[in-house]
Amino acid sequence: MSGGKHDNSAPAEARSVDASGPLATFEHGLSVLALVLLTLLPIAEIVLRRFDSGIPGGTPFVQHLTLVVALLGGALAARDDRLLALATGSLLPAGPIATAAKAIGGFVGVTVAALLARSGVDMVRLERAAGRNITEGVPVWAFQVLLPLGFAVITWRIVRTTRLSNRVAGAVAAFGLLFGWWLGAGLPFNWAAPFAAVTDQSATTMLPGGPGSYGWWLMALFVGAVAGAPIFALLGGAAAIMFLADGVPGTAILIQTYQLSTKPTLASIPLFTLVGVLLAEGGAPLRLLRVFRALFGWFPGGTAVVCAMLCAFFTVFTGGSGVTILALGGLLFPALVKDGYGEKFSLGLLTASGSLGLLLPPALPLILYGIVAQSPIEDLFIGGIVPGLLLIGMTAAWGIRAAISANVHRPPFAFAEAGAALWDAKWEMLLPVVIVGALFSGFATTVEAAAIGALYAFFTQVVIHRDLKIGRDIGRVAAECSSTVGGVLLILGVAVGLTSWMIDADVPGRLLELSQQYIHSQWTFLLALNGFLLIVGCLMDIFSATFVVAPLLVPLGLAYDVHPVHLGIIFIANLELGYLTPPVGLNLFLSSYRFRKPLLEVAAASMPMLFVLGFGVLVITYVPWLTTGLLAWMGR
Repeated sequence: MSGGKHDNSAPAEARSVDASGPLATFEHGLSVLALVLLTLLPIAEIVLRRFDSGIPGGTPFVQHLTLVVALLGGALAARDDRLLALATGSLLPAGPIATAAKAIGGFVGVTVAALLARSGVDMVRLERAAGRNITEGVPVWAFQVLLPLGFAVITWRIVRTTRLSNRVAGAVAAFGLLFGWWLGAGLPFNWAAPFAAVTDQSATTMLPGGPGSYGWWLMALFVGAVAGAPIFALLGGAAAIMFLADGVPGTAILIQTYQLSTKPTLASIPLFTLVGVLLAEGGAPLRLLRVFRALFGWFPGGTAVVCAMLCAFFTVFTGGSGVTILALGGLLFPALVKDGYGEKFSLGLLTASGSLGLLLPPALPLILYGIVAQSPIEDLFIGGIVPGLLLIGMTAAWGIRAAISANVHRPPFAFAEAGAALWDAKWEMLLPVVIVGALFSGFATTVEAAAIGALYAFFTQVVIHRDLKIGRDIGRVAAECSSTVGGVLLILGVAVGLTSWMIDADVPGRLLELSQQYIHSQWTFLLALNGFLLIVGCLMDIFSATFVVAPLLVPLGLAYDVHPVHLGIIFIANLELGYLTPPVGLNLFLSSYRFRKPLLEVAAASMPMLFVLGFGVLVITYVPWLTTGLLAWMGR
């Protein structure tokens, strides 16, 4: 999966027109304001709690600010053509086929975004009639109106970016405006009747083509997925098809999206992402690289070990969004080659290391899984420590093996350099201690600990090290954070609608009956689970997979007596491995883009690491005490 890429045939000044000017300035300023409030409100709650007080409506405001960041970030991602999509569209050869794929992908994206915008209008009307308030004097609809507005802007920008890539494709995509608005309004649409697979007119359906036509529409959606339509459109489109086939309007999706935004811990996702972006945009990568090289560069495979540890450190906060490879690749690849590692090995190591750290606290996938599976997030944090360190250790061990085989030069250990490097990077090294300490000491909730981390990262990069300037950099950093997290939250918002339909249709119950019919042991179930999740991981990003797939697996795990925390760690470990799995593993495309190497070359270079980490996932799966042992020792 990757963001879309522009066709270089479009004029450069046209491609950048939306990224500058008054509108861009306004959006960047709004990003700063939303993230500042999102950071300061939870910290104010911590302070006021010491005086047995609090901010009236503080928690609901923080939750609704997450909705603001999600939609604003989605609009920014659409502006820059960075909405996550299956990367299969980029594999097509240039020419008429690529143009057709761009047109189809744009049409699907515009149709679903327009449908959601129109459905949002109806939701706001219903909410205004209900008259509910977030707190005294602040109606719920004042924030809900952001949903139709946000999706309307996203619709417009998908049309624009598609047109900038190819005018013909843009014209085709623009037809999705009418089609999506029509579907969202629930108006009659009889010309699609030939698609109907069933002629029973007694059934209630709002889907063009009548009852039973959803199979054709899902097939069309699959074609859109291959063509490169945004992932949010694929999941939102699937949810819309199933709801409309049942006679339920698209408003049901938006209601679920809004309810997701009010989840108590969801605000930690943009806050932890802000931590990662602040560190990546500042001088933290250079300082941390110096520390790890000073401490570990002297023994065999030291530079490879440094790469694994440094990448894991950043991925903990960026959540496998690709920031790690993009931010650190330019530093680490030359360092590996200079120290005598082969280019192929270096490419494979960095591609694999880009998703290390997803099992370590306070990684975003752990938080998300806890929200979806209703599993204690603190238990997932504890359960992921040993498995996460195992995967990092196996990566480092592979690097040591390569260094010994290549007789890589090792510099001597220098106490003076190690001390100087540690002192220079002391603030960054303390960051995980500050966040995890605040969380597990009971001083702060998950969201409050994330806010502490964001303020700490801001203070260290702006005030102490002065790597970032408030006037010059903070608007850009806020926009980058919003764009990164907005694309993810947009997917989650529509994925929860699809999940709601599956639960209403009792898909988990039917899946449980089917599995118990053919799978009779826990070991067989776990093996089948690994295979299934590996496929899911190479086709879907970890965030949307969590919301769509996790609710289906939780009942299965209980039925086969798998510890809930162990199931969560297995789930995330497999999806982490999916980042490396051809043909569409996200890290493969990010490395191909970052290092300017052919995709097949990156896949071949990463294959040894795929097997190494695959073995690690099997160990995590079949040795449950790696996950549960620390929990038992802590009495949880």
